Amino acid sequence: MPQPLDAGAVSRWSRLAVRALGAAREDIDAINVYPVPDGDTGTNLYLTVESAAQAVAAAEAGGPSLGEAARALAHGALIGARGNSGTILAQVLRGMAEVLAAGPEPATAATLAAALGRGAASARQAVAHPVEGTMLTVATAAADAAGRAAEAPAAALAEVLRAARDAARGALAATTAQLPALAAAGVVDAGATGLVTVLDALDVALFGGPPDAVPRPRPVRPATAVTREPADVVAGGGCATPEGGSGFEVTYLLDAEDDAVGPLRARLDALGDSLVVVGGDGLWHVHVHTAQAGPAVEAGIAAGRPHRVRITALPPADPSPAEPPASGRAVVAVLPGPGLAGLCAEAGATTLTVRPGELPGGAELAAAIADTRAREVVLLPNDKELWHAAAAAAERARTAGARVAVVPTRSPVQGIAALAVHAPDRRFDEDVVAMTAAAGATRFGEVSVAERQAWTMAGVCQRGDVLGLVDGDVVVIGGALPEVAAQVLERMLAGGGELVTLVLGAGAPAGLAEGLTEGLRQGHLGVDTVVCAGAQSAPLLIGVE
Repeated sequence: MPQPLDAGAVSRWSRLAVRALGAAREDIDAINVYPVPDGDTGTNLYLTVESAAQAVAAAEAGGPSLGEAARALAHGALIGARGNSGTILAQVLRGMAEVLAAGPEPATAATLAAALGRGAASARQAVAHPVEGTMLTVATAAADAAGRAAEAPAAALAEVLRAARDAARGALAATTAQLPALAAAGVVDAGATGLVTVLDALDVALFGGPPDAVPRPRPVRPATAVTREPADVVAGGGCATPEGGSGFEVTYLLDAEDDAVGPLRARLDALGDSLVVVGGDGLWHVHVHTAQAGPAVEAGIAAGRPHRVRITALPPADPSPAEPPASGRAVVAVLPGPGLAGLCAEAGATTLTVRPGELPGGAELAAAIADTRAREVVLLPNDKELWHAAAAAAERARTAGARVAVVPTRSPVQGIAALAVHAPDRRFDEDVVAMTAAAGATRFGEVSVAERQAWTMAGVCQRGDVLGLVDGDVVVIGGALPEVAAQVLERMLAGGGELVTLVLGAGAPAGLAEGLTEGLRQGHLGVDTVVCAGAQSAPLLIGVE
């Protein structure tokens, strides 16, 4: 029996879309051959829609209206968007939510057509360099067909949706001929396939019955043999990419004013490709492929406040089939600041940044491990509070067939020391032992500001006092940050040391690093100093090796 397009339909749609993408995930991954054959488009779309469905489920307790349910769907997709295609899908859902929230409940055929039109248009606007033959093309074809169907006298909701779905399927089949990379592999676009699957789920949510099978031909040759064509595009989403698209995938949520997003887009566009910036109302999701992970995150810091930063190494865009496969080893590092994330990414790690008080759970760490698609993974929690979650994530990943070791790092500077000796060409056990030894040989300190009155190993501190910590214990309480930092550094060097690492936080005063470095030159000859911008909340982190 046909159902109205109301809040209940949005809830059913989200659950059915998760189920459909879960069933189709591996097939969609298999046809993701461009720009790099990393085979993750299906997985990214599944995780994006899963996050959207969770947001709708959380909103159901309050008895939401159609607009509230649609907004929850779009917000959940924005928060959980993964990869290029997931980010674009989130914007499609956001555009649809804007129209559904402003229209009648239940939605009419004309409202649905307008929602599909807004979703397709806003997604296209969010992509820096739209390319035809991608999910953008399919979204536009569906919206145009829906618009034409809605113009008929007494057009029914079913007629509009079926017109959109049929047009999307036709546009999907045509993607193979539109892009040379897809034609060479003999496949349709992966992201567009996922979008058709989501539209099918809406059809089932409203009118019931199993959807027709979506055509998903597997590659006619191995993905690793796909060659780069002159018409460089991102088949999974719809963005142009320059030659040699290997490097890093950088994604983050960004709290920023709307007028800061234009300059951000321009800056990121100059740094890389596959650029998609979606969102609004102060919250944005940023996705870019770049060889310069640090500057890409710094651009976000200049525009606002980035969080949930993910930096993942991309496989080569044009691998040679004659070359042996990579070692299949990855390092996942959890870090408290985007600057640290950029530094560790350049050292070869997949990174996950967290904000104070928002430590990731075992499931999120397990997802970060799975995202590497590596056979062997070293996890650097860089916080004692994360050890239990890290152990749970490692065990979960092992059940999926990966070999995982957790190096019990208690501070980001210990993680940096471990990464410095990481050698993926060594035997796994030897590499883990070397990284563990390097982390253990690194003393760590921190200078922070007390948020409240508390008892410490050095006495009672008051809100606003500057605290100096060594190996996790407060050893100095003072009023001036440079003086406390100098005292902490002297205590840490009392037992000797050859290398000092100073990681400056977002609140570090000007001249702090210079003053500490000069003091080291005068009082500790032979000690080398490395200074880096971590942008973490603590003004200063110190490592002594």
